Order: sequence, then C-alpha cells, then structure tokens
Amino acid sequence: MATLRLFAAARESAGAGQAQFEGATVADVLAAAVATYGQGFQAVLASCRVWVNGDPAEPHTAVGPADEVAVLPPVSGGST
Repeated sequence: MATLRLFAAARESAGAGQAQFEGATVADVLAAAVATYGQGFQAVLASCRVWVNGDPAEPHTAVGPADEVAVLPPVSGGST
C-alpha cells in the first residue's frame, strides 16, 4: 500500500493527514482516497498538485507499497 500524505485543505477535507491506500498508479490511490473521504475531498483535489517521493507526478505515475503520494493544495501568502 502506498502512503498518502495530505496537507492544508486536503488534510482538512479528509479529516486525516496520512493514510494507506492500494493502487498501481497515482490515479488509483487518489480514487481510493475519494471513495473513503467523499466529494468534499474530491473537490479539493481539483486544485491540488501531487508528488510521489518528492517528485511531481501525473495520474499515470506508477506507485508501489514503499512510495509516498503527497497531495499539496495551492498556497498563498506574502505581503503587498
């Protein structure tokens, strides 16, 4: 099982910061997470970037049991 790590709004919508999900690709892991966490989580995913083991990933990116899939919503901040 891949480890899914969630940050900021993704973490809030899921109600968890980390979980384990089965899947051969990023898309599989995220689909399993949506099935668990629901439509609110799916809505947040639409604006998120996904990384696997610290590298940018696409839905077709392969994942294995030792991999970490990180979901990072956009961030803002700074001053004018």
